[in-house]
Amino acid sequence: MGFALSALQVRSNAFGPHQPIPVRHTGEGDDIAPPIHWTGAPEGTQGFAVICHDPDAPLVSPGSYGFVHWVYYNIPGDVTALDEGSEAYTHGVTDFGKQTYGGPMPPEGHGVHHYYFWVLALDQSLHLEPGLTLWQFLDQVEPHVIGMNRLIGTYER
Repeated sequence: MGFALSALQVRSNAFGPHQPIPVRHTGEGDDIAPPIHWTGAPEGTQGFAVICHDPDAPLVSPGSYGFVHWVYYNIPGDVTALDEGSEAYTHGVTDFGKQTYGGPMPPEGHGVHHYYFWVLALDQSLHLEPGLTLWQFLDQVEPHVIGMNRLIGTYER
């Protein structure tokens, strides 16, 4: 399928589409991952992954795009929700250099940033090793993506 939006629907009880992300889920607050849930996974889904990315962020290094706040994978295909602060599955490395969720913390005065919480539906349960960067993760999962969609939240300092 490649990276095209599907009928998968992504929601959070913490914020709505294009609505502000509560401070609790940011670097200025408790820095805890928001609850995320999804419906409408494609038939044949065997696993999921979640990514949070801020395309409005200044470039971190040459060749990068925005800022990676969460790379979370090895989520079984029968899971349809992540509780607030979920730690049950495997973390990759964020652009903070940590293997955990890192909440929004845009530069002060930089304006509103948009945070894309992507859910990827995979045709296999991949059992990937911890600590992958976003690009390492995407290299391994791209051939297995059968559906994807996102929830976009905002934050401004």
